[in-house]
Amino acid sequence: MSTYHPLVDHGFTRRTVLQSLSAGFGWLALAGLAQGGTRHHRARARSIIFCFMDGGPSHVDTFDPKPMLKEHEGKPIGESAVSNLSQSSANRVWLGCPWEFRQRGESGLWVSDLFPRIAQVADELCVVRSMTGELPLHGQQNLLLHTGRILGQAPSMGAWINYGLGTENENLPGYVVLNNDWVPNGGLENFGSSYLPASHQASMIRANGVPLDNIVPALETPQQRRLLELIGQQDRAFAASVSQPAAIEGAIANYETAFRMQSTIPELIDIGREPRRIHELYGVDSTDEHQRAYALQAIRARRLVEAGVRFVEMTCPSFDGNNSPWDQHGQLKDNHEKNARITEQSVAALIIDLKQRGLLDETIVVWAGEMGRTPHTPQVTAGCGRDHHVNGYSLFLAGGGFRGGMAYGETDDFGNSVVKDKVDIHDIHATILHQLGIDHERLTFRHGGRDHRLTDVHGRVLHELIA
Repeated sequence: MSTYHPLVDHGFTRRTVLQSLSAGFGWLALAGLAQGGTRHHRARARSIIFCFMDGGPSHVDTFDPKPMLKEHEGKPIGESAVSNLSQSSANRVWLGCPWEFRQRGESGLWVSDLFPRIAQVADELCVVRSMTGELPLHGQQNLLLHTGRILGQAPSMGAWINYGLGTENENLPGYVVLNNDWVPNGGLENFGSSYLPASHQASMIRANGVPLDNIVPALETPQQRRLLELIGQQDRAFAASVSQPAAIEGAIANYETAFRMQSTIPELIDIGREPRRIHELYGVDSTDEHQRAYALQAIRARRLVEAGVRFVEMTCPSFDGNNSPWDQHGQLKDNHEKNARITEQSVAALIIDLKQRGLLDETIVVWAGEMGRTPHTPQVTAGCGRDHHVNGYSLFLAGGGFRGGMAYGETDDFGNSVVKDKVDIHDIHATILHQLGIDHERLTFRHGGRDHRLTDVHGRVLHELIA
């Protein structure tokens, strides 16, 4: 059997295990057997927190200092700098960084003044400055970042990891998205399971309003248990009559997970018992409602991985509700500062908090948008901005065995294109899976007549990033 699953190494398949179980829900028991997964090699990490910076933060204003931009500000970029992987033309002009870059920590990693809190944890950051994408479009790049495909129609990274490793806590979903009332371009497919069983898609928890719909039982627990058993019997009978029972098995698993979540999720996402110093560290007491919401979700992210959730993604709130949060085609300085104020304290606090608890070594923190921003603009004005750019941009990883206080790869003197150690998202996916103990070429699922994987036919492990 070419399809990889933790149970395959023990001589089982989903079908044989499901059919051999006579009590309870088959898929639930199978998930229990898969608990902890079977890795291909020793893992350095067991969970991921993905801080998704929707819209594309500017690399030349955050982690990739380019003093030549300020020196040549207002001068035309010329034909040689034009690329179809950014919004560019020869008559556009270079735009310098509005913030000062400084070397931070013992490592001397360059971080701009836009991120004063993140600068304080510079020695934990593994910055990749040589990221490249495929299309300068939000929807396609979001899907590429999340699923490895610009067209989507494939499982998200969180779903793949949930599928490959199984759950560490049967009372919780393996994949959670902490949403801030914002669905990114590309839609919910960014968080879906596609052709993987539905039990591997994300559970969404909101920052505002009711965190999770239908989590409070409408019936007394024994009565609800009997109802679920009846539904399970009917679903198992139906699954036995079809040739592809995975969708039905996934539904059974979701019913069971939801039942168990009723007793665990409300307490887990309630941060009221967290000490005052933790609220202050993350910024829960901020006067900005968006920062408060993001801080709440960041604390929840730590609590979730602490409780055994494999993959947690935090979306960032849109302060104006109209565009992708970091998508500053105009008002670059004002709006990047708003986004930084909303998110960066909580991201830094998350790294600090995980380290203090001894969890950073086994938790990968990923900070990434789907693209960067052009180092040029149509015209230098007080309210100008930067446009879409996938020729070269930055992201960072922390914890989980990644080297701290380092920058990998280079863009040219203007931050316009990669000139050294080119990286694409497949390489990042492969390296993250490697740190989780998974060979990205062996984590596969048979669908449509062939074996599929997160990295498709691409990807290499970036051993240079690993401590």
